[in-house]
Parts: sequence; C-alpha cells; structure tokens
Amino acid sequence: MTRLRLTANQAADRLGVKPATLYAYVSRGVLRRVPAADGRRSLFDAAEVDALARRGRPRRASRPFVFELEIQTALTEIGDHALRYRGHDAVRLARTASVEQVATLLWTGGLPSMAEAHAVPWPAAAISGPTLGSAVDRVRVAVAMAAAIDPLRADLRPEAVVVCGRTVVSTAVDALPPGRGERTPRLAIGDGPPLRGTLAGRVFAKLVPGRARPELVTLVNATLVLLIDHELAASTLAARVAASTRADPYAVVSAGLGPLSGPLHGGASRVVRTMFDAASGAGGSAAAVADALRIHGMVPGFGHRLYPNGDPRAAALLDMLRAACGGTRSMSTVEGVLSAAQRRVPVAPNVDAVLGALGFVTGMPVDAGEAMFAIARSIGWIAHALEEYQEQPLRFRPRARFVGGQQEPRHTGRAR
Repeated sequence: MTRLRLTANQAADRLGVKPATLYAYVSRGVLRRVPAADGRRSLFDAAEVDALARRGRPRRASRPFVFELEIQTALTEIGDHALRYRGHDAVRLARTASVEQVATLLWTGGLPSMAEAHAVPWPAAAISGPTLGSAVDRVRVAVAMAAAIDPLRADLRPEAVVVCGRTVVSTAVDALPPGRGERTPRLAIGDGPPLRGTLAGRVFAKLVPGRARPELVTLVNATLVLLIDHELAASTLAARVAASTRADPYAVVSAGLGPLSGPLHGGASRVVRTMFDAASGAGGSAAAVADALRIHGMVPGFGHRLYPNGDPRAAALLDMLRAACGGTRSMSTVEGVLSAAQRRVPVAPNVDAVLGALGFVTGMPVDAGEAMFAIARSIGWIAHALEEYQEQPLRFRPRARFVGGQQEPRHTGRAR
C-alpha cells in the first residue's frame, strides 16, 4: 500500500490556493509532484501538503480535507471525463451489454457474448426472504441469511468466488419487496433476441409498477451497469478492507452495505427523490429546490468532484430517460427541477439526480434508487474482493495520530 496521496484539486483546497499557485510551488521546489500510475494526473504527498499548510496562515479550504488512498487496480478507471471498466467505456457498455455481461467482464477479465453470459445460471440462495424493513434492509438481512446456509463460503478460489457472487447478487434481487406480481419482462439490447429472466428484468418487476415498456427495462439495465463500480468509493474501500482479512464474499458485500447506507453515498438518491416529489406539489420546482437548498446547504444530486465537466453516467441515463418518458407530466417536473437548480450556478446533475428522477417518473418506491445502487455495487464489491484476494493479506493498517486530552464536542448546529 502506498502513502496517502492527494489530487491537485485536493492539495490546492487544503492549502487554500488556486491550482496555478499549487504548480508554482512545484516549480519553485516547495512541493513535490508525483505522477499517477495512469500518467495523466499529478498526485501530492499528503504529509508534505499538510506540513506546508501549517506554515504561515493558509486560507481555510472550502471542502473538508480528504485523503486519497491510491491502490493499484485493473478494474475501473476514471479520467478524461469518462468511466471505464477494464478499458471498456462504461457508457457504451450500458447501451450495448447486459448487467450479466459486465459482471463477467469485471470478475473474469473477459467480455462474453450475450448468449454466453446468459447461459450461466444465477441462482438465489434457498432462504425465506425478509419481510420487514426498507429494500436495502431486506438486502442486508438476506445476504447474512444466505451466508449462514452456505458451508463453502470460505472457498476463496477465483472460480468459487464467481459462483458465490452470482448467488449473492441474485439473492439480493429476490430480497426486494414484492412487485407488480407479473412475469419478469424481457430485456432487449441491440439486434439480439429479447431475453427473459435477466437481472434487469427481475429488478424492474420488483420496483417498477405499471406496464413493462421495453425502453424502460433497457434503461433499468443501463442504470445498473453504470452503478456497478466507481473506483474506490467509501463502500468499495470498506469491502476491500474486509477482503484483505480474507472475509468471505458474503461478508465483503455486508461490509460494503454499511457505508452505502449513508445519506451521502448510496442513500443520496432518496434525498433527490424527495425533492422531485415536492416539486410535483403546489409550490412547484423552484420552491422544491429552494427548500432543499435551505435544508441541505446545497442542491442534492448536482455536481461531482471527479467530473468537473459533468457526470457522464448521468448525462447518458438522462438522455435515455428523456427518450423513454419525454412529454409526460412527471418528466416536465424533472426538467423544471433541473432548470431551477442550474438557474443561478450552472452545475450538472450527477447519477444520484438521475436515480431520483427515474424513480419519480416511473413511480418506483422512494428507496428504489438506493436498492438499485446496492444490488449493482455488490457486483463491483465482488470484483474488488477477487482482486484483493490476490494481494498480501491484512495490508490495510493505517496509524492513528494520538492528540491527547479530552476533545471538545463538535457542534453540528442540529437539534439533538
């Protein structure tokens, strides 16, 4: 494991300077620049930046100080305004491949044909699904129940982990609350024949009420594909830490579900959905955005620090949503919110905004976005576990800096 590194933007924020000033420090020998593994970014040693920040009186950063922990991976790359899975553009995969194909790509390194990917069974564990709690609560319980009845869960050979991964993901889908009660709709991608029994079709049947229009099933598939992995997000780091202890795949997914449940991660789309629901009321879009801004200090679902020019996942999914539901009253409400949110400062929506919009337009339950996030990201956590199992075990052991004395409580300004 390498030392803690900061991106140029993070280092500049920590020092309270502009990026141009940061690079002036580099040219003067005040700060050292470390090229990233991809050769396209500059990274900075966190300890050096911290030491420099303590000299003089640097301005306070506009964002909290964030460490970037760099870990080598062959799975996902974010750069050049794009997201790639093993070198394949994720947006293109979302339009041309099924979730099962992309899962196989990340787990094995090869992208199978549609027929090859769907010839392999994805059986769910033989458990009685949980009947209480939110959708993600049910997923969390179902994963634990599936682990309890799997005597071979400690088999960490790659081929065994892949088989287990299919069971974990399929069990998570089956744990979702009962849906429309109709047969699982077919998924049609490209010129191939429509497929029944796909993960996207099963998720659609659980979450989307009403008629199963083909373009909406395709949109659910694309959404799941684009949520599968996103480099080392908080939940993925937790999953890798669990895998480094040689925790089994069920435990790895359970570890990832912890951080995912936070309102600043997987639960962010629920806040956005609430804003869309409010916009459909008497106050309209402007009032809903104003209320959200007052409550959260920002408009939820807009902006992403890894995509200064806009989240490509959101742009692709929003285009598909407009093509499928353009002209409807609910889509007009979504457009009104997008317009109101960008009226003063032009900032692009991120994938959480589109998750909230998709749930609102199609009438999904309020926690549907979080559920899709959890199911899709479980595939990514299994991929990271497979990669981490090949590394030296227990390699994550950061040290704490003891400051001594009793710490004063930090007041958040919220009522207790």
